[in-house]
This record gives sequence, structure tokens and C-alpha cells, in this order.
Amino acid sequence: MTATPAYSLVSPAVPEWLNKGDNAWQMTAATLVGIQSMPGLVVLYASIVKKKWAVNSAFMALYAFAAVLICWVLVGFRLAFGDELLPFWGKGAPALGQKYLVHQAKVPETLIKPWYPMASLVYFQFTFAAITTILLAGSVLGRMNIKAWMVFVPLWLVFCYTVGAFSLWGGGFLYQWGAIDYSGGYVIHLSSGISGFTAAYWVGPRLKSDRERFPPNNVLLMLAGAGLLWMGWSGFNGGAPYAANVDASIAVINTNISAATSLLVWTSLDVVFFGKPSVIGAVQGMMTGLACITPGAGLVQSWAAIVYGILSGSIPWVSMMVLHKKSSLLQKVDDTLGVFHTHAVAGLLGGLLTGLLAEPDLCALILKNPNTRGAFYGSKGWVQFLKQLAAATFVIGWNIVSTSIICLGINFFIPLRMPDDQLVIGDDAVHGEEAYALWGDGEKYDPTKHGWHASLHSDTAPSPYINNGARGVTINL
Repeated sequence: MTATPAYSLVSPAVPEWLNKGDNAWQMTAATLVGIQSMPGLVVLYASIVKKKWAVNSAFMALYAFAAVLICWVLVGFRLAFGDELLPFWGKGAPALGQKYLVHQAKVPETLIKPWYPMASLVYFQFTFAAITTILLAGSVLGRMNIKAWMVFVPLWLVFCYTVGAFSLWGGGFLYQWGAIDYSGGYVIHLSSGISGFTAAYWVGPRLKSDRERFPPNNVLLMLAGAGLLWMGWSGFNGGAPYAANVDASIAVINTNISAATSLLVWTSLDVVFFGKPSVIGAVQGMMTGLACITPGAGLVQSWAAIVYGILSGSIPWVSMMVLHKKSSLLQKVDDTLGVFHTHAVAGLLGGLLTGLLAEPDLCALILKNPNTRGAFYGSKGWVQFLKQLAAATFVIGWNIVSTSIICLGINFFIPLRMPDDQLVIGDDAVHGEEAYALWGDGEKYDPTKHGWHASLHSDTAPSPYINNGARGVTINL
């Protein structure tokens, strides 16, 4: 007589449709993306700003992560991935019921039906929504009223992020039309960059003293946060196929190739024009490489990932260091961390490059239309490039309008910008807490002179990334 196993291969906890490998990878990928925000961007934001804004910057990211999760399961997920309400929006409803979460995942308006429970998909997509909102925060660090931010986060998630997500990923009109956004070049990076820039316009600038000199308070800790961001991107792009398959592997290797190439190109440009490599610049280059490859990570060949990296390490560099100086609008809007350049420009660039370099066989692995291809692979591919351009136009327009309405609406009840007396003091005035006890904001005290002086000596050229007001001043092209 054969004994009955204590745990059968098929049981209520392991239904026939469940692929354990896919489920394990999807939960791992979701955790990697979550780590990019918590603690990745929390640490990065806390360390890349002046010491007096470390606590406030970290808290903005921490709050957004928590607030987005609750809004996501209450209404956000099904606005982005539920049944169609409008061509660009789903029917909002909670994603909390047991019957909903334990059944096989699906996106109703698409052919997507992964081999794991809906709970895995809900959490995976939450981590994308959270990091998008936190990336946006980088544009308004150092002056946005924290109470206004607490209201802004849920409103922006519901009325801005979910529209882009449904339109491109959830079966909306751009998805049905055939526009490509593999893992968020438009939904995440273009959206956060444009909305961040728009929010920065309405919030207003930092104090003149902060805008002119904004040294990081801990460069090594900043690198730790950047490292978590880079390594987490393997889950960011590797989880996009919703399966542990061949395409996920292609996406992971391409992601890292693009990031490394972009970092090296950006650093080389810093050396050529400024005479020295900048650690902050290297992090910016890493970021643009990651953002740029995202819309095509699993759809392009690995040699193309090098092309993405070369262009993402140079074009956003030029926009930040050269065009920023020449444009009155870019100079007027105080985008604290340059999110417009590192995410909007890089995300747009990646989306357009995907319209050129999407490889037909790789596209056939996961896309709805198996005949999708970039312009590089035939004249019909130019249609795909135009679709990419049109999709970007919609995302840009929606983010400008919706973010402006949200900011103006909040400003009726809560000032968007902190009062000047809080801006002078920083964390202690806003939170009653300080990051750590140091002399000044990344500066040191000279007892022989009985005064403060910058840690960079007067005979040393200041980094253009520390002196934000001087971006591009030494370059004339």
C-alpha cells in the first residue's frame, strides 16, 4: 500500500495553474523594486541634500511609500489594471478581497494571464507606483510643505499615475494601438520627470542660498542608496514579462549593460569639461542609463543596450549641463535633483530608441502584436516610432495638466511651499528632528578664522552638481 503524501503537489494552496518558479521570481522582483524605494531612495535622498534637509527628504520618500500602498489596494490597482471605464482609465475598486487575491492573476483588458495569484501582481505593480511618486519628489525637495505633500501623493497617484499605467499597460487605448513601454520608460520615468518639473514650477524655488549651494551631506551614503537602486533594477525590468522566462534574462543583462555604459560616458564628459570625475555625476549617469533602457529592456539586442547607454550618458548630460544654462524656463524652475533631465529626458529618449531598435523576434516573445519591430528592422518599423512619439505626447500632456490642477487645488487650502522661516532652519523647524550633529551643511569649522568656510578650498573649482545655480556655466557649445 502506498502512503498518501502529507502535502500533495496539487492542493488549495498549490492550484494547478500556479507556476511556483514564476511566482517566486515575481515576488522576488517585487521585493527588489520595493528595496529601490525603501531604503534605496530614502537613503539616497537623505544623503544627497544639505544636512538641514536630510530628515525631511527621507521622510517624503518614506511617507509616499506607505501612502501609495494603501491607496493602491483601496482603489489604485484596479484603476490601472481593472476593467475599462474609459479608454485611458479603469474602474476603480478595492483589491483586498480574498476571492480576488487568491485567484489566478489577469489583466482584464489584455491577453495577460500570469501563472501566479493576483496578490503577487497587485504587490509587484504597487512597487512601481510607489517608486514613481518618490522619484517625482526629487524635484521638490528642500522647500515643499510636508502637509501639502501628504495630500499631493494620493491625488497624484489616482488622477495621474493610474491613467498612464492603464493606457500603456492595463489595456487602454495606447496598449491597444501598439505603443511599447516594456517596463516604465513612459509610465514611470517620463511621468515622474514631467510631473516633478511641473510641481516644482507651482511650488516655487528653494531659498537663494540653498539653490546656489546644495552640497550632499554624505557622499558615501549616497552611493549606498544608488547601489540599492542599481541592483534593484534587475527586478524592475526583469519582472516586466510577468514570468521567469528567457525575456526576463535578456532584460536583466541589457539593464546592467546600459547603466554601466551610461555611467562611464557621463563620467568621461565630466572629466573632459570639468577636469575631474564627479561621484554625483556618476550617479546621475547610472540613473539615466537605467531609465533609458527601461522602455525597451527585453525588446532590444544587447549591442543596442550599449547604444542606449552611450546616448543616455550624453544627451541628458547636455540637457543638464548645457541646455539648462541656455533655457530661461529650465533656469526659472528649481528642479532640486534634476529629475527632468535624469528621468523625463532619459525616459523619452529610451521610448523613442525602442521605436527604432525593437528586435522582431524579441518583440514576438511577449507583445500582443507579434509583427512589432523598430524602424531599424524594416520600413514598417517607422510606424512604431511614430506610435512611440504619439504616446510620449499624451503622457507629457496629461502629466502637465493633471499635476497643475492638483497643485492649484491643494494650494487653495494648504500652501505648497514652506514659509521662509522654516526654509532657513530646515529639519528642526519642520519635524523637530535632525539627522546628526555636524558642523554646518557638509562644511567644516575653522577655529583660527572663527567662521564657517566651504570644505572645498577656494583654489579648487566647485563641482557643478554642488553649485546648482551654476549648472553648465563653464561649457560653451
